[in-house]
Amino acid sequence: MSSSVADEVRRRRTFAIISHPDAGKSTMTEALALHARMISEAGAIHGKAGRKSTVSDWMEMEKARGISVSSTALQFNYLPATAGPDDEPAVINLVDTPGHADFSEDTYRVLTAVDAAVMLIDAAKGLEPQTLKLFQVCRHRGIPVITVINKWDRPGRTPLELIDEISERIGLLPTPLFFPVGIAGDFRGLLDRRTGRYIHFTRTAGGATIAPEELMDADAASAREEQAWTEAVEESELLTEMGQDHDQELFLGGQTSPMIFASAMLNFGVRQLLETLVELAPSPVARAGIDGEVREPTDPFSAVVFKVQAGMDSSHRDRLAFMRIVSGQFERGMVVTHAQTGKPFATKYAQAVFGRDRSTVDTAFPGDVVGLVNATALAPGDTLYDDPRIQFPPIPSFAPEHFSSLRATTADKYKQFRKGMDQLDSEGVVQVLRNELRGDASPVLAAVGPMQFEVVTARMKAEYNVDTIIEPLGYTLARRTDADSADELNRQRGVEVFTRSSDGVLLALFSDKWRLQYIEKEHPDLLLEPLVAAAD
Repeated sequence: MSSSVADEVRRRRTFAIISHPDAGKSTMTEALALHARMISEAGAIHGKAGRKSTVSDWMEMEKARGISVSSTALQFNYLPATAGPDDEPAVINLVDTPGHADFSEDTYRVLTAVDAAVMLIDAAKGLEPQTLKLFQVCRHRGIPVITVINKWDRPGRTPLELIDEISERIGLLPTPLFFPVGIAGDFRGLLDRRTGRYIHFTRTAGGATIAPEELMDADAASAREEQAWTEAVEESELLTEMGQDHDQELFLGGQTSPMIFASAMLNFGVRQLLETLVELAPSPVARAGIDGEVREPTDPFSAVVFKVQAGMDSSHRDRLAFMRIVSGQFERGMVVTHAQTGKPFATKYAQAVFGRDRSTVDTAFPGDVVGLVNATALAPGDTLYDDPRIQFPPIPSFAPEHFSSLRATTADKYKQFRKGMDQLDSEGVVQVLRNELRGDASPVLAAVGPMQFEVVTARMKAEYNVDTIIEPLGYTLARRTDADSADELNRQRGVEVFTRSSDGVLLALFSDKWRLQYIEKEHPDLLLEPLVAAAD
């Protein structure tokens, strides 16, 4: 079986798109699916009347607002134009992340399930706060990043200005593979820096279909585009002089980032992105367990649960656990072991999820994402395996920035309230914090984005018939602390210490960064450790 698994591993590319809201992530997802021939026409985003919803959005909240709240996994085959007659198509796994301004911790967790990331940047706005936070997670996990400058069909900044900003602000050196011909707002085509040839794009009606491409040599490009071509060539040569040509080893080491200029709305540069992913992004690699043992992709089956979602099917109150296969061949119906409990787990109901559509999965391989239905025993970070035993490290909890207390409107619903909170806590919908002062009847919820609070109140009502009241608290950031520091911190104004229910970690909440800075200065002996993706 190992040889066939090895062949399947080589074909796979599993990645996520990271971006700030409105950088065009949903549009790019549609464009990739269009180029892979999964759909015949790209859908619109933003939920405007009379227009299609994107295939990757499914929750009612998403459809109503034209946003992405929850992640889904899209799989498709893609055969590059350069492929030979005997080449098999690559298998692309795009693990979709929430993209709204109020995105959730789930956005970060998705990055534990991928082997590469596409950093999507608005040509006019450059690097934005949420992109920076997501990049921090990529750096923390050693995930190589491909950069796409999107919306080049609209007025924006210059290529060199954007390249310099990325290099200076996050220390990631861009190495453009395809350089734009024409300034932002006048997108004519791309200079392929490795071949010196010109790819000219032709617009289609509304960008709903694949944009035709015309390939020409440098002389023909110069005759056609004149000054725009000359400027692109000169700037490309400047980048070469500065050492900004692609180096695969530096890319995989997280030091450089291949870059592409594109317009997802017009489908310009999308094929180039797909072919770059196939050519340069890594296939699944070995992962280490908590005891130091290593699971190679060709070893017996193992997988990590990175997301649990309830209520994806409104006609059934099901609970779907998304697992990323780490090693071996998955076969539906196989009985594996749940590492956290040591109990057997049957995989009879296994599905692939594409937006609202589901299909049964009979087999899957490393890099693939499979949804297990009614997996009530599973939580994010859990490991499933076939012998020999392996348990992968837990998924870290990420830095919350929003804090509210939650209580039931009536005391007679306390039992249902507690059950609902335990369930949502186990799914990782929010981080649930408790201390003796506030008690169990009014836990504090900590979230990366405030929309997580809306999801909690909606699900408490829909699934547990409990009306709740949520009250914002005056805290803005959290730091990990310990029992030795807790007493002194609780004596400080603007600070409160809690225990996180999911793992027992002590978190100190602060009213603002100035209060934190003051306490760090006055009490340097206290443990105040930043969490992953903490705000500056």
